[in-house]
Amino acid sequence: MVSEMKVQINKNGLFYDYLSVKNNYDKATKTCVENTVEKLKMESTTSNRPGILLGKIQSGKTRTFIGIMGLSYDNSVDIVIVLTKNSNALAKQTYERLTNEFGDQVLNDKMQVFDIMSLPTNLRKFELSQKLAFIVKKETKNMDRLNTALFELYPDLATKKILFIDDEADFASVAFEHKKESDITEMKVISGKIERLREKLKNNASFLQVTATPYSLYLQPEDMRIHEHKLFQPIRPSFTELVPIHDKYVGGEMYFEKSEEEGHLASYLYHEVAEKELVILKSPDYRRIKMDKLLSSSAVKDIRSSIVNFLVGSCIRRWQQEKLGQKIQKYAFIIHTERGKSSHEWQEQIITEIELNLRKVAEAQDENFYILMKESYSDLMKSVSLLDLPQPSFDEVVNAVRESLVNEYLLSSVVNSEKDVNQLLDDTGQLRLRTPMNIFIGGQILDRGVTISNLIGFYYGRNPKSFQQDTVLQHSRMYGARLIEDLSVTRFYTTKRLYDVMKKIHEFDSELRRAVETGGHGQGIVFIQRDNVNKIIPCSPNKILLSNITMLKPHKRLLPVGFQTGSKTKTQKAIKQIDQLIDYEKNGHQDENTIKISVNVAKQILTMIFETLIMEDGYEWDLEEYLSVLDYLSFETDSDNQGYVWLIIKEGRNIKRKDGENRFENSPDTPKGEKGELRIARSVAKDIPALILLKQNGFKVNGWNDAPFWWPIIVVPSETIPTVFAKKTIK
Repeated sequence: MVSEMKVQINKNGLFYDYLSVKNNYDKATKTCVENTVEKLKMESTTSNRPGILLGKIQSGKTRTFIGIMGLSYDNSVDIVIVLTKNSNALAKQTYERLTNEFGDQVLNDKMQVFDIMSLPTNLRKFELSQKLAFIVKKETKNMDRLNTALFELYPDLATKKILFIDDEADFASVAFEHKKESDITEMKVISGKIERLREKLKNNASFLQVTATPYSLYLQPEDMRIHEHKLFQPIRPSFTELVPIHDKYVGGEMYFEKSEEEGHLASYLYHEVAEKELVILKSPDYRRIKMDKLLSSSAVKDIRSSIVNFLVGSCIRRWQQEKLGQKIQKYAFIIHTERGKSSHEWQEQIITEIELNLRKVAEAQDENFYILMKESYSDLMKSVSLLDLPQPSFDEVVNAVRESLVNEYLLSSVVNSEKDVNQLLDDTGQLRLRTPMNIFIGGQILDRGVTISNLIGFYYGRNPKSFQQDTVLQHSRMYGARLIEDLSVTRFYTTKRLYDVMKKIHEFDSELRRAVETGGHGQGIVFIQRDNVNKIIPCSPNKILLSNITMLKPHKRLLPVGFQTGSKTKTQKAIKQIDQLIDYEKNGHQDENTIKISVNVAKQILTMIFETLIMEDGYEWDLEEYLSVLDYLSFETDSDNQGYVWLIIKEGRNIKRKDGENRFENSPDTPKGEKGELRIARSVAKDIPALILLKQNGFKVNGWNDAPFWWPIIVVPSETIPTVFAKKTIK
């Protein structure tokens, strides 16, 4: 724990004052910077026990750690070594950023900025006497050169005060790799090299890790035995300082929470992609894909829709900017589904052909062009109309899109590690927007934190075998500083399965961050799993697979979504049995619609309902998970209610299967104009869960099979400690 004792830091030096004025730091940012430098002076920090600067994806972490660099220079630090991910693009971006931020100091010979791989071998005392900054990729050759080209060539530097800043720190800094020749798991060498270098520095070094994904740090057990004679010593933060979130930040809350509010601008962000389309985009398939049929083929309807929406959205925003006398912007769209070069080439071919086909029908004023424009205009104007901005007519948008196609405003580019970084990045280190509308087909570089401005479209389909928190969040390039005006034409495309995984990760991220913010460093979350005899037992947090977790927090709802019922003939008997069981439980209760039943009966009802529902492709209802969760929640109390569940019953309901946006209904418990069952459930679910049972008439006119059915919703008790329930764990 950090001591309560304060140390005196100089807040009015050459570097920090300059940055404060240049970047107009607000009070919250200054507090974060000053607290971090104070703690770095107070605490002994090492690569295994660093200070942590915790922000969110694309939330201004770099801006903040540059402020920390400046204040550290003013407080006797001589050298800052910035460790970046193993990416030429990110290293260049960092170099450009530091050179720009400290422009006056570099120009006036107060500071030097170097990439370690291009460090001169004949630095003069004049240069070495200045404040120094070195950019070093977390890669073996870079780390070796840091040692040989710097501290061996200039040994006096080892006696100076040094601050290591590990940018985008995650499990990559302390990860494991499998070595076939020894058949054991060993730590990667980078962390070891940092530690050995620290030993040479005579305790003159401090360590700060900058991250938005600290899970590998906070969730490690006290030790991890990975081989009979090897022990991994986990990283434990010495302190944590939180980067303030600016008012233009758009993150998971917008995409996964606000998006569920009907009528909210965010409710239009997500567009579902068919699983089979990702397969088609993976490798060339000329049998299924005819290049002259791309504007009508159902096989690529989602990628086609995304490109048309990007064109229309860009034109709407540029039209608005012209009307308002603002600078007309260029826009970006990312397609990030695979890492392989052949996949990128295939996707680029498809997109180029879609563009060519669109240009042909636009020039010919073909009916198909107007159909595509109308569909996109209708979609985007639902969110655009929510803001107090000029709204273009359909004809104005059509003319703007036609002009964009004819004059080749659209450019698609493959972005991967084989490209020359200088071709990809502008002079600020961001991806260069060469034309008004830029489509980037993602490779590895998009995993690495490279900034992309004016991003209004994101087509995501990365599908690792096991989703890891750090990796998936780093893929979320749609997070960051976003104008609300741009957000109105922004769309996010992925499969329902991937969307659900990302939503789970957002929930986990939010709860873990809450625990960190309150000083718990992960201690405020319970980790549980079901063992092989169906018993709930504690779960080691480093064992979780994030695609297989359920986050339980006060008053959260769990319900099946995306299903159809069996036919009336097939389900009639089961529904009758469910009705009889519910009627038996209601018997003798004064309020027959809100009763308390044993958890075993509740589980029996859920099991019977499960047999009557048929899940659509890409949608899942894990019955065993629901039964285990219900069991856990009903017994997690010391009151007389232990082992019981509140049952909230409502019959005669007529919910539509899909909403006005053609999405599966996911809020059957909050009907308009009625006393919502969810409100009742939350009022009674205090120490034990509530199970809402809604009997739907299931009429065909509402999209069902003309068969009545029961729709169950579990409501988590208000007194529940945030809990991660792991369905599967790493063995």
